[in-house]
Amino acid sequence: MKISLVALPATAALMAGTAQAEGYLAQKVERLPVLELGLGNAGYGISQKDFNLLTGKGYVLKLKSTGAKECAWVAPEFTNFIWLRKVEVNKVEIKASHIYEIEMEREGEAELFFVPIRPGEYAWSCTGLADKGMAGRFIVK
Repeated sequence: MKISLVALPATAALMAGTAQAEGYLAQKVERLPVLELGLGNAGYGISQKDFNLLTGKGYVLKLKSTGAKECAWVAPEFTNFIWLRKVEVNKVEIKASHIYEIEMEREGEAELFFVPIRPGEYAWSCTGLADKGMAGRFIVK
């Protein structure tokens, strides 16, 4: 009996050391640079291509469309490997377990509150406009 009681704290410490997440869920979220879509004369410009993230850390990403081009923003693999806390649009909170697409037909913005849960590189784009430069990736460590 004494052996198992002594081994229990050692086992718990060993298991805690094998965690994969880099972040800490209880800390405040980090605001990422705003992702502006539809910049430039042709309307195909974006403000940032890549985002570097850590697993287990909370983030807020604001998507902002100029309205120059209709954008159906998708990141299918990425959204499968995040914990989506909520989406905010016009002071309305949408709480859902998954997001498939955010379509912006004209000027507008949406904020995604999320925690990445799996490392990897994940593409995002405006459907049908990736070849015009409206694409990037999330790099999660």
